[in-house]
Amino acid sequence: MKAIALDDERPALDIIDAFCSRIDSVDLVKTFTRTGEARLYLETNPVDLIFLDINMPKESGLDFSKSIPRQTLVIFTTAYSEYALESYEVEAVDYLLKPYTFDRFDKAVQRAHSRWHNRHKTDNPETAEPKQLFFRADYGLVKVTVADIIFIEGLDNYLKIHLREAPPVVLRLTLKAMLDELPAGKFIRVHRSFIVAFDKIQSIRSKLILIGDEEIPIGSSYEKEFFSLFMK
Repeated sequence: MKAIALDDERPALDIIDAFCSRIDSVDLVKTFTRTGEARLYLETNPVDLIFLDINMPKESGLDFSKSIPRQTLVIFTTAYSEYALESYEVEAVDYLLKPYTFDRFDKAVQRAHSRWHNRHKTDNPETAEPKQLFFRADYGLVKVTVADIIFIEGLDNYLKIHLREAPPVVLRLTLKAMLDELPAGKFIRVHRSFIVAFDKIQSIRSKLILIGDEEIPIGSSYEKEFFSLFMK
């Protein structure tokens, strides 16, 4: 992964640079102390990952993260724990609280690399669609076979992946971020709290999707898109 780092304190950038030099999966190509300089660089030099301090002068890291391309992964680095919830809401990969250890930094990079790898399986077009997805859970990686996913349920700051012939997997992730990881056209969000696999739908009654013993509601704001795709 090609990465940049953005922090208004040079010693913090030096730590990120030193840590990145020990990890093969990330290439730190540039560091910045100002958001304006970083934004100009990104206009002509897209990257996969940004290490981003939140407490920046003039423009916060949170605001900066909202202005960059959605596919760019972000790991926040900050000395302030109170921003953790906001970082989750903008789909950050991880939230590193200073001072962090190399092991903690490495875990965050592994999580970013897993998400990046899931998005960029394009070496062979015939196998570009992922068969397995890997997610960070309990300081380890969990493998989920895409074909086994029945539906996904949002639970506050977590989601539950319901699987065929296996216990559900619970992750700290948003439904929006999860939908980005799934193969396009095979899954659809039908409610603010549910994503379903098209091929697992058994029947529809009124505004309920029936999958086995489960009844999944179709939200009014998702109804039009769902039926336009389902009736094709």
